[in-house]
Amino acid sequence: MLARSTFSILLILVVAHAAAAQTAGNAVAPGAAWHNAAGAVQQASATAPVASDPPATPVTPATRLTPSVARPAAPAAVAPAAPRRAIAQYTEGNTTLPNTAGQIWREYDISPYTLRVTSTNRPEQAVVDWILRETGYEAWHGDPLAILSATKRSLRVYHTPEMQNVVADIVDRFVNSQAQSRVFGLRLVSLDQPNWQTRAQSLLHPVPTQTPGVQAWLLEKEDAAVLLADLHRRLDYREHSSPYLMVNNGQSTVVSAFHGRSYIREVAARPNVWPGFERVPGQIDEGFSLEFSPLLSLDDQTIDATIKCDIDQLEKVIPVTVDVPTAVAPRQRAQIEQPQITRCRFHERFRWPSDKVLLVGLGMVPMPIPTDGKSLLPGLSLPLGNAPPRADLLLFVESKGDAPQTATTLTAQRDPKTYRGRY
Repeated sequence: MLARSTFSILLILVVAHAAAAQTAGNAVAPGAAWHNAAGAVQQASATAPVASDPPATPVTPATRLTPSVARPAAPAAVAPAAPRRAIAQYTEGNTTLPNTAGQIWREYDISPYTLRVTSTNRPEQAVVDWILRETGYEAWHGDPLAILSATKRSLRVYHTPEMQNVVADIVDRFVNSQAQSRVFGLRLVSLDQPNWQTRAQSLLHPVPTQTPGVQAWLLEKEDAAVLLADLHRRLDYREHSSPYLMVNNGQSTVVSAFHGRSYIREVAARPNVWPGFERVPGQIDEGFSLEFSPLLSLDDQTIDATIKCDIDQLEKVIPVTVDVPTAVAPRQRAQIEQPQITRCRFHERFRWPSDKVLLVGLGMVPMPIPTDGKSLLPGLSLPLGNAPPRADLLLFVESKGDAPQTATTLTAQRDPKTYRGRY
């Protein structure tokens, strides 16, 4: 009887101990089981809240027994990007322009010129370009403060009185001409040899130039006609431009002749076609471009003009072998081409009397179009021989007068043998 009562007491103590352990597990963490007293102490110390930490969220049995379901987070509102904070220090300034050098504000009416020019959408840009050529770019982008702005109706200038006088002179040269078209003779010819100067030396009056290797001369119109006739009789004489151009005063005209030269630029992998790659072609525009921009003086006795000439010539292509491995032919190779190009750049400004002819000799320069833009021997990559062609390039510039007075006469006097119907 004593043994049975002792067993009942032990059973009650075991059940009470198990219930206490389950209650302690629910209070500490879901699913935790205590195996010994040391583990219980360690878990209690780990879950005890610290004074500096935020209070832990209590875990309820419902939370412990219900599986969690992932829910998409609500999209956060995108805040507008704040403007970048400037590194450089600046001030807002005031409504008054500084005039430490005595700058003054002027607005010039250029509509008598711009309303008559129909060859370009922005005729006022020519006025700005010639002001920059005359005064220099730095005069408007340094000290003192300066402003140069143009619309089709007016030109706004803020600068010193001395600079305003220069600007006024340029604007008068545009407005005074009323955009009158001027006829110029612009002949670009080439000769294989520069020995033409032997007979023409007495007719040439040298003009200083800034570009190394370039020479310029002035000729009387009668002497220029004699020289051209003498050059035209040479077998190596070639003409590359129209002899007559109608140009608005101050505007630019371009004479150009280009033809494309193709080469193999690279190879691209193409597994779906044989032999597993394709050759990608490239093209180089070979030829010349001549830009001419004249500006007459107020009395039409002097011509200011900028002449810009660009020449591009493809001397030869250098073959390069590259590896193009494929699954069928792992040692396959292909050939690409590297172009060897020669470029000639000339840009200079001249001033000469309108009753004389300006002759500019660019020297022995590349000539990619020896005869009407075609090679002398068809099928060859170069016109003739192993070396790329060179020629002495000459430019004749002559003022023919105003367009209304000379258009009919010039049309009747055109020589078909010289003009050749190419332009």
